[in-house]
Amino acid sequence: MQHRIIVLGAGYAGAIAAGRLAKRLRREDVAITLVNAEPDFVERVRMHQLATGQDLRPRPFSAMFAGTGVELRIARVTAVDVARRTVTLQDGELEYDTLVYALGSGWNAHGVPGTAEHADEIASRPGALRLRERLARLGAGQPVVVVGGGLTGIEAATEIAEARPDLDVALVAHDRLGDWLSDKGRAHLRKVTDRLRITVHEHTTVSAVEADAVVTAGGQVVPAAVTVWTAGFAVHPIAQATALEVTDTGRIVVDGTMRSVSHPEVYAVGDAAFALGAGGKPLRMSCASGTPMAWQAADAIAARLTGGKLPDTPLRYFNQCISLGRKEGLIQYVTADDQAVSAVLTGRFAAVYKELICKGAAWGVANPMLGLPTRRRPVTAERATGVPA
Repeated sequence: MQHRIIVLGAGYAGAIAAGRLAKRLRREDVAITLVNAEPDFVERVRMHQLATGQDLRPRPFSAMFAGTGVELRIARVTAVDVARRTVTLQDGELEYDTLVYALGSGWNAHGVPGTAEHADEIASRPGALRLRERLARLGAGQPVVVVGGGLTGIEAATEIAEARPDLDVALVAHDRLGDWLSDKGRAHLRKVTDRLRITVHEHTTVSAVEADAVVTAGGQVVPAAVTVWTAGFAVHPIAQATALEVTDTGRIVVDGTMRSVSHPEVYAVGDAAFALGAGGKPLRMSCASGTPMAWQAADAIAARLTGGKLPDTPLRYFNQCISLGRKEGLIQYVTADDQAVSAVLTGRFAAVYKELICKGAAWGVANPMLGLPTRRRPVTAERATGVPA
């Protein structure tokens, strides 16, 4: 009997995990099913580019997983029952022996009045396409406000300002602009936002979003023909509705192998997982976290099924890559636990570096073993069913 592995979600983490498992395990021993709501891969790190009118290369899963043995199921997940080990889809139900949960995250309105009704998001392709249409209809001089001073907000604001220099772009940051960066990183970021004529509202909290403005906690009304909301992400709510141990924000608590601490047949990767990295600090929601988490989970599942050695690669960071339009970038080098150091790379070289990182991330989805030879190992009979120790 084949060991049934279901991977929910085909973002960076889920797609890499599915592909890596297919190259680790023999096809006759396992049945790997990848469930995703859309038929092609979404380069989420490029949604700000899509929103400003740039066209992205299509990456259909049917081509990416052709010949791998991974079965694609294009469907939306509606529930997971960890007691029965079943996944409910809009069009049926699947049973699993091992589940890899990678449903990711979406935008988080934080309950701010008017946000859901009036703001646009770029955490998804549909959201980025809606924003694209709205920006295209704006005339010269119209105000655009990006709420959120994190990586997504900075990339969105600079991309819009560069692509549409005729618009009046503003960025609202809860803290100081780039407060997590080094002095050199903040200085370069300020230089670029000034050059692009982006108005930056620092130490500002948005208390409401209206059809034509955002209102700050201090009572200031900032005009906005379009408001782009990038102030944080929220994980898919399905995990919180299960018996899995989750955090108060709904992320699945996992051990160092990305295995659920409450249900050993479940693994979680990407934004959906709460995992600890260097120094015992939680990994942040990012592609930089999701990719090594996927490697770790896939290798751990394969090891437990085949009696191999469990992976013990520490999960750490090296840098933060920020695009500042198509011509500028900022690479902030960091410690293993993601703290900024003084070293940065800026300018055109940084933009090229970031582009290579984005291309490499997409390439890694289609090539989950990073060019290493395929080494499919047999699943031992006693581990084919049930939960491997």
